[in-house]
Amino acid sequence: MTKMIDRRDFLKLAGLGGAVFASALPGVSLAAGQDDFFFVQLSDTHWGFQGAPNPDAKGTLKKAVAAVNSLERTPDFIMFTGDLTHTTDNPVERRERLSQFKEIVSELKVKTVRFMPGEHDASLDNGKAFQEFFGPTHYTFDHKGVHFIVLDNVSDPRAIVGDEQRDWLANDLKSLKPDAPIVIFTHRPLFDLYPQWDWATRDGDKVVELLMPHRHVTVFYGHIHQEHHHMTGHIGHHAAKGLMFPLPAAGTTPTRTPIPWDPAHPYQGIGFRGVGTDPKSAAATITEYPATNGGGA
Repeated sequence: MTKMIDRRDFLKLAGLGGAVFASALPGVSLAAGQDDFFFVQLSDTHWGFQGAPNPDAKGTLKKAVAAVNSLERTPDFIMFTGDLTHTTDNPVERRERLSQFKEIVSELKVKTVRFMPGEHDASLDNGKAFQEFFGPTHYTFDHKGVHFIVLDNVSDPRAIVGDEQRDWLANDLKSLKPDAPIVIFTHRPLFDLYPQWDWATRDGDKVVELLMPHRHVTVFYGHIHQEHHHMTGHIGHHAAKGLMFPLPAAGTTPTRTPIPWDPAHPYQGIGFRGVGTDPKSAAATITEYPATNGGGA
């Protein structure tokens, strides 16, 4: 018998290494006796970015890799949710940045590391360079009873998933039971968080419509460079902090200008997260870690 998590139990707690959320992740329900697992989400590393507001632009990614490697519990896998590199019009420089990024993250002490593009990686060439280094921009995989779906809403410069990929998603979902646990990874939010700042997917409502018949779906995304939680019906959407610079909350400033570096609190607003599950209580936790201190898992 599968025990489900009540979304009303979404509580913010204090924890070692960062904020800990005891979360009602509807996409991570576990059957009794099923193995627990733990994965890490990193996002928006923007390798190649230089200047304000991060004076340590060339060191932050390496520090984040060291922080992940210092976690007390080794993740089952790591997922980078886009904007691996900072945008450039030069296709040679784009590939150089992707190559450098790949070399740096090869130091991660985890067997499985997965990647998806952000618009900085893929929108200028429809994901061609990204695919040369990391393979498909959308795909699925399964891990310990959970079905993971990686969606590409960045390679098309119109900020859409597109008819072809939505058809692919619909066919994949047909093979799953209505109560199957599903986790979606995407770069942009699938809902209209703040379209004025490109914080939306133009056909995201059609994607969510495909997901709605499935009772246990969770979405993890990046792009907005801050932690954010949102519900569309029973589907939870959780944004991760970035690893180069934080951005202001939607609509709180006239423009989407990065938050200035604070020398008194270096790396403030920059970090990554771990997601863990407990088969005994069917609980799931999101743990927010700072970029330069792995803490405990």
